Amino acid sequence: MTQQGAALQNYNNELVKCIEELCQKREELCRQIQQEEDEKQRLQNEVRQLTEKLARVNENLARKIASRNEFDRTIAETEAAYLKILESSQTLLSVLKREAGNLTKATASEQKSSGGKDS
Repeated sequence: MTQQGAALQNYNNELVKCIEELCQKREELCRQIQQEEDEKQRLQNEVRQLTEKLARVNENLARKIASRNEFDRTIAETEAAYLKILESSQTLLSVLKREAGNLTKATASEQKSSGGKDS
C-alpha cells in the first residue's frame, strides 16, 4: 500500500503542477489580452481623432476650392472685359486716326483752294 500511496502522491503532485502551469499560462494570456485591448482602444481613439481632423481638413479644402473657383471666374470675366476694352480702344484709335487724316486732308484742300487768302 505504501507503493500505491507514493504513486497517488506522485500523481497528485503532477496534477497540481499541471494545474499551476495552466493557471500561469492563463494569466499570461489574460495579460496579453489586456495589452491588446489597450492597444485597440488607443488605436480607436487615434482613428476617431484622425477622422475628425480629416473632416475638418475636407471642410477647409472645400471652402478654399470654392474660393479659388470664384477667383477663377472673376479673373476670367475681368480678362474678357479687359479684352473688349482693348478691342474698343483699338477700334477707337483707328477711327480717330482715320478721321484725323480726313480732317487734315480737308483742311489742306481748303487752304489750297482759298490760296491762303485768309492770312
